[in-house]
Amino acid sequence: MAFIAATSGTGKTTLMEAVIGMLRGKGYRVGTVKHSAHEALVDKEGSDSWRFAQAGSDVTVLAAKGLLAVLRAVELPSVEEALLAASADTDIVLVEGFREMCLPKIEVYRSGHSQTLYCRRKEFTDPGLVAVASDTPLEIDVPVLDINRPEEVCQFIVERFIKSP
Repeated sequence: MAFIAATSGTGKTTLMEAVIGMLRGKGYRVGTVKHSAHEALVDKEGSDSWRFAQAGSDVTVLAAKGLLAVLRAVELPSVEEALLAASADTDIVLVEGFREMCLPKIEVYRSGHSQTLYCRRKEFTDPGLVAVASDTPLEIDVPVLDINRPEEVCQFIVERFIKSP
């Protein structure tokens, strides 16, 4: 699993979109997990599947052309539950978020957006930081990848996180 973490507005989602396409182009099956600090609605209020969930369904499956979504009722989902759900039938799971957790992660950094890396702030140094995708050179103890070259980030993920058969 490769965790992509950063503060809002740095380009995490844009980078992940590019890397997902590149991994798929290499023949890998990709799962994704998006962590949201806000309450997220996957289903529209008032739809049948939303109504089933509101009625108390523990699991609701939404089947549509090109989509199979499984919605499970949980109190507060853990990162482990999210990873388990996303890892079925995949070679790699890319996770956007969970930046507070000490798990192996790539931080996205943009100059002018923040003065310091989130994972190397004064009050806490995250031992899980394995690389930084940045738009500027950095002096740091982990590899610095060019955020404007998503193929470089993709190659790092393949080498670091995908086990060869």
